[in-house]
Amino acid sequence: MAGQLRAALLGEIADTQRIGDQEIEVLIRLAEGDRSSLDDLADLTIALPGGLRVPLEVVANAEERREWARITRIDGRRTVTVEANVDARQASGQAIVDDLTGSGWLEVFLTRHPNVAISFEGQVASSAETGGSIGRGLLIGLVGIFVILSFQFRSYVEPLIVMLSIPLAFIGAIWGHVLMGYYLSMPSLIGAASLAGIVVNNAILLIHFIKTHRERGLDAVAAAGQASRDRLRAILISSTTTIAGLLPLLAETSTQAAAIKPLVISVVFGLLSATVLVLLVIPALYVLFDDWGWLGKATEMEPLPDQLSKD
Repeated sequence: MAGQLRAALLGEIADTQRIGDQEIEVLIRLAEGDRSSLDDLADLTIALPGGLRVPLEVVANAEERREWARITRIDGRRTVTVEANVDARQASGQAIVDDLTGSGWLEVFLTRHPNVAISFEGQVASSAETGGSIGRGLLIGLVGIFVILSFQFRSYVEPLIVMLSIPLAFIGAIWGHVLMGYYLSMPSLIGAASLAGIVVNNAILLIHFIKTHRERGLDAVAAAGQASRDRLRAILISSTTTIAGLLPLLAETSTQAAAIKPLVISVVFGLLSATVLVLLVIPALYVLFDDWGWLGKATEMEPLPDQLSKD
C-alpha cells in the first residue's frame, strides 16, 4: 500500500530513453490536479493482490496530525536531530549543554523515555578535539619561540620575559569578550592562540633596546626607561594600524560575520592590552630579574635594522 501511494503521488520511473547524449527518465504518476489536496488522497484506490481495486479508506485508517517530514536512520535506529544556531551574545553551545546536563533535565528526560539515546554533536562534540589540537599547536609554537629567542639573546631568562607578553594579551582577550557581551567560544580560543605570535614582536625589540642601552653603560632602570621611550611610537603605530584594519570586522553586524567575531575580539583587545602592558610590565620585569641576579652580564648582540636606522 505504501508503494502504491508513493508511486501515485511521487511517481515511479517506468523506463529510461536515450536521446542523443542524454538519458530521459519516464516518470509515471497521477496528474497534478489529482494529487494537489488531501481530498485527492481520500479518493485514491488501492489494488489488492487479486487485482480488485478498493478505496483507500477500506484498507487504511487515515488520521490527520503533524509528523516528521522525513525519517532518518543511523545504524538502523530512527534518529531525530535537534539543532540550533547559538547567539554568542546570549550563551555558548557548551554552556547550553552544561545547563541541560547539570540542571537534571536530561536525567529526567531519559528516565521518562528509557528507549531514547541522546548524543551531542556539532560544535560541542568537536570542541574537545579542536581544543586539544589548539593546545598542542600553541605548545609547539611557544617552544619554537623560546628556542629562537634563546639563540638570539644568548640567554634562557630574557626569552621568558618576552613570552610573558602572551598572558598579558590573554587578559585583554578575556576582558574584550566581557565588554562586548560575548561568551568565550572556540573561535575565541583560536584568536587567543594566534596572539602568541603577534604580541611577542614588540617585546622582542623592547628587550633588544634595553640590552643595547645597557651595553652603552646605563644601569637596568635607566636602560628600561629609555628603551620604553625609544619604542613607544613604533609600538603604538604598529598596534594601531593592526587594530584599525580589524575594526570593520569588529563593527560588522551581519550573520555571516557572527561566526568569526569572537576571534576578532580576541585579537583586537588582546593586542590592545598587550600594547599598553608591554611598555609597562616588560621593562619592570627586566629590572626585577636584574635585581635578583638572574640576567647575568650583558653580552654583545647583532644590531637590528631599527637600531641601525636610529643610529
